[in-house]
Amino acid sequence: MAWNEPGGGNQKDPWGGGDKNGPPDLDEAMRKFQERISKMMGGGGGSKQGSGGGASGMVFALVALVVLGLWFAAGVYKLDEQDRAVVLRLGKFSEIVGPGLHWNPALIDQRQVVNVTRIRSYAHSALMLTEDENIVEVSLSIQYKASDARKFALNVRDPERSLAQATESALRHVVGSTEMHLILTEGREQVAVDVKERLQRYIDNYDTGIEVTTVTIANTQAPKEVQAAFDDVIKAREDEERVKNEAQTYANGIVPEARGDAQRVIEEANGYKQQVVARAEGESQRFTALLTEYQRAPAVTRERLYIETMQELMSKSSKILMDVENGNNLLYLPLDKIIDGKPGSAKATMSESKMKDLTETLRRQAQLDNAPSRRTSNRERR
Repeated sequence: MAWNEPGGGNQKDPWGGGDKNGPPDLDEAMRKFQERISKMMGGGGGSKQGSGGGASGMVFALVALVVLGLWFAAGVYKLDEQDRAVVLRLGKFSEIVGPGLHWNPALIDQRQVVNVTRIRSYAHSALMLTEDENIVEVSLSIQYKASDARKFALNVRDPERSLAQATESALRHVVGSTEMHLILTEGREQVAVDVKERLQRYIDNYDTGIEVTTVTIANTQAPKEVQAAFDDVIKAREDEERVKNEAQTYANGIVPEARGDAQRVIEEANGYKQQVVARAEGESQRFTALLTEYQRAPAVTRERLYIETMQELMSKSSKILMDVENGNNLLYLPLDKIIDGKPGSAKATMSESKMKDLTETLRRQAQLDNAPSRRTSNRERR
């Protein structure tokens, strides 16, 4: 029967708490929830509470939602491309998180963000003893990066301090195995290479997750008390190197030139040799041919040789003195007038026939001039 029908006036409102079959009362439910919370927190609550109890329950629930939202928001974080996050869950390693947006429960997970691409630097300077028992001051600069985020964050408490100690050890070992003049001059680059190799081996043994990228020797010098003397020594060594370089440059310039001159002399000698040999062979062939002609016609060949010889001699002189046979006079021939005062051109000016005629004329003239003296001598003999 409906509650508002006739005869049903004694029945209660179906939304009330009197009827067990009706829906529950919201205020009653909230009151019971609040009582349970109070008991859990150690407080005692009466069975009867006014309307203020329901309001306080609403406030408590709202505060709980706000706290829950803040807790959730506290676990949200974002990592850049160069960052890696080492996540610890209740103090134990859980995972390594890469770039992007992530969430971890606050107060349960802890994270350490490590930049794995940024180049860090460390500078160190100290006085050290060299192999030849000299003291030298060395300053160097180291550049490194965290190559392994987990090792860098968890394996060593202070990776930078471990790097400093390893650098000190590696540098002293290398400097103690090198002579001082090499450290101060041309051996600085090799010292940097050795220090980098030994330092990387040390920090790998420490398992720090550090990768050494560059080791640079910034400065090497003697102690201040003896700096002036060492500067003089270094200057002298630099002058020595400069003089050596100048000498080497001069040698590089003069040696090829001398070799070229020697090769030229050798080539000239070979050319002269070939020329002399060829000339000798030509003369021998000419003599052989001339001998054949002489055997055929001795008188003509003899006359020909005499004329050629005279022509060659006269072509080289401008004046000739002839001693006449059986005479006391010297015949002077002004050939310089004949050849127009051009020594050396008689061969070109006088032809063979003219030379022969001139020779014959001179011979006859000499015989005629000598004829009276011969007659006089014959008379005296009689």
